[in-house]
Amino acid sequence: MTTISTPNTIQKIWAAIRLSLNGEQQDYTQGSISKAVFLLAIPMILELGFESVFAVVDMFFVSKLGQNAIATVGLTESVITIVYSVAIGLSTAATAIVARRIGEKNPEDAAHAGAQALIVALMVTIVTSIAGAVYAGNILDFMGASKEVVAEGTIFTQIMFGSSIAIILLFLINGIFRGAGDAAMAMKSLWIASIINIILCPVLINYYGLKGAAIATVIGRSTGVLYQCYHLFRGSGILKFYRHQFRFNAAIIKSIVTIAWPATFQFIIASGSWIILARLVAETGGTTALAGYQIAIRNVVFFILPAWGLSNAAATLVGQNLGAQQLERAEQSVMLTAKYNAIFMSFVMLLFLFFASPIIRIFTQDAAVVRFGAQSLQIIGSAYIFYGIGMVMTQALNGAGDTKTPTIIYFIGFWLFQIPFAYLLAKGLDMKSTGAFIAIPVAETLIALIAWYYFKKGKWKEVKV
Repeated sequence: MTTISTPNTIQKIWAAIRLSLNGEQQDYTQGSISKAVFLLAIPMILELGFESVFAVVDMFFVSKLGQNAIATVGLTESVITIVYSVAIGLSTAATAIVARRIGEKNPEDAAHAGAQALIVALMVTIVTSIAGAVYAGNILDFMGASKEVVAEGTIFTQIMFGSSIAIILLFLINGIFRGAGDAAMAMKSLWIASIINIILCPVLINYYGLKGAAIATVIGRSTGVLYQCYHLFRGSGILKFYRHQFRFNAAIIKSIVTIAWPATFQFIIASGSWIILARLVAETGGTTALAGYQIAIRNVVFFILPAWGLSNAAATLVGQNLGAQQLERAEQSVMLTAKYNAIFMSFVMLLFLFFASPIIRIFTQDAAVVRFGAQSLQIIGSAYIFYGIGMVMTQALNGAGDTKTPTIIYFIGFWLFQIPFAYLLAKGLDMKSTGAFIAIPVAETLIALIAWYYFKKGKWKEVKV
């Protein structure tokens, strides 16, 4: 019996994988919940998984340029997460509204909402691009960078901030695709961006040094955006954008902003906390500790992004099922997704605990950097199961359009707890950079438990978007 059923099971799994990657239109408001999670999660995990591959590959090539280059990239990425926060905030709003309209079987209004979100994105980008490009050197100096790092890295930071439009549009349009249930298209656009990035990165670094890494990133992301726009305006998917949908609609834009601003602050709160921790590590451990910490963080991101992809599946399922008035199905989808994420993250936790040093040595052979990197990777990775659960719960609330609750949770967990706790350990108890590392898993565990509590209360089921 086993010899017959096993091949059949494998065939069914392979067929489901092919179906999820083909991008065929699916109705996620009926049928098997496990299948719905699977069909959405596979391309979403692969989408962000490939982005995490790029983050690690990028650091691999940059690390060959020395500690100053590593510190520049790390500090710039810490600050530019503010741009990511805006992008993710708009993306969250787009996913919630588009998913709700798709659940209501109204693709025209879904496309209209997506077009209005693009208008908001273009207005925001003007401010972030100019401010970041003009004050790049000041940003690095504020972050505690040495004079050498500021002198060497300012051009890198200018290019990265100046290309904010590519970052914001790449995230936003993928949020639109995900809300429509077209996770495969979101995956393909990010794959294109990352593959071009990976190919160009070593080539341009060889010719232009650290500046080449920034140029490669801009070219890759911009190509991904062009691919997205082609399929929005010329493609044959469930969403099709037309010129009339870009006429300014105050009501829709107000709805987008109402959902987007808490979501944006939600991620600014989180990223702001990471910025302060990066500075704390630099202050208490110097450039060597910072370099090890930044390599460790790239590896943390490498495994968090696929888990974030699984969390995005929960957001889409919640939005579409609420639109279809399937409240119980929406909750069941989240609980099942949380279970899958916890299982995945438990394996990652074991990997970080027992193989931290070999992982860090892939990027550098500097013994002092390896020591700090391995220590931070082990400590930060010790609560990975809670990271996975917390991500699903907060994304589920976001997918329902209840972006204010996760924002409050993040403010409590990061700003009222993590930052003071990190300073207490690092400076008050003189644990230096180790204290900053310890504050991360403790705060993330607290956030996961609070998010779980508020999700189970069920008030998100009443949110209107």
